[in-house]
Amino acid sequence: MFDVGLSELMVIAIVALVVIGPERLPKVARTAGHILGRLQRYVSDVKSDINREMQLDELKKLQQQVSSQVASLETSVTHEMREIESSVNTAVAPLTSEATTDAAVAPAPTSAVAADAMNPVPAVAAPANPEVQKS
Repeated sequence: MFDVGLSELMVIAIVALVVIGPERLPKVARTAGHILGRLQRYVSDVKSDINREMQLDELKKLQQQVSSQVASLETSVTHEMREIESSVNTAVAPLTSEATTDAAVAPAPTSAVAADAMNPVPAVAAPANPEVQKS
């Protein structure tokens, strides 16, 4: 920040020694050191607060971007789902109408063999044990 060399520091120290005096110079130097330390801590705290605020603003912007992208993705997925559903309904509609008309038009079976062929449930056979047949 300031370009202070060793020669300038020596001039400042000699002037301070002459002006303040040798008795009070150590106390003044100690106090100046404490004040400079506090000033440095304060400046570093302010810098860190500013950095945190900048990061918070960046995170808020990122959150807004992500939420807008999620909303657009949701809209596109919903739109695609509706298109697929309508195309499936369009493709299935003729099949369901044919199935209902085929069931209404199907003739009744005329023989017992044809009736058994249409009924998938097998007939119950007589038990093989002769004692069961007696009762």
